Amino acid sequence: MNVKSVLRNAFALVAALTMTGMAFGQTVNYNYDRGTDFTKFKTYKWVPITGAKHPDQITDGNITSIMDGILAGKGLVKKDADPVDLFVGYGTTTQDQQMITGYGGGMGFRFGGMGMAETSTIQNGTILVDIYSPAEKLLVWRATATETLDPSSDPNKNYNNLKKGLTKLMKNYPPPVSK
Repeated sequence: MNVKSVLRNAFALVAALTMTGMAFGQTVNYNYDRGTDFTKFKTYKWVPITGAKHPDQITDGNITSIMDGILAGKGLVKKDADPVDLFVGYGTTTQDQQMITGYGGGMGFRFGGMGMAETSTIQNGTILVDIYSPAEKLLVWRATATETLDPSSDPNKNYNNLKKGLTKLMKNYPPPVSK
């Protein structure tokens, strides 16, 4: 790998986590095991997800500290050792997407007019959060947030956007009680 490629990949991972949403907005999805009683969960610890990509140490620390605050606000206590009620892990990805912008000219192709199109590449970043019950060895909750990336040169703005994105991602945890 050359230096340009390494820097581009590092930038893409950091950008994936800024969650600024300029062009298309943020898409958040979640799913959960409906047979799970989420009220019984009181403690958690961070675990790696096999094969998951992670950003640099600073951004990784920002993600886990923001998530620790969100989970504490939901009544969960972080522990560093077993036994715990939940395992929490995350990963990130980035993907290039082609945008085509068309411009019409004259009265259209049918009447002899000319049209033009420009293509540009935008990047979409996704963060995935998985929550497992170690007792049942079961994935009980999963959420993803996908965002068009437009990072700022201001690290405080990026941090605040990351916090907003993770808060939105975790909005539906714990899920509503089924009847």
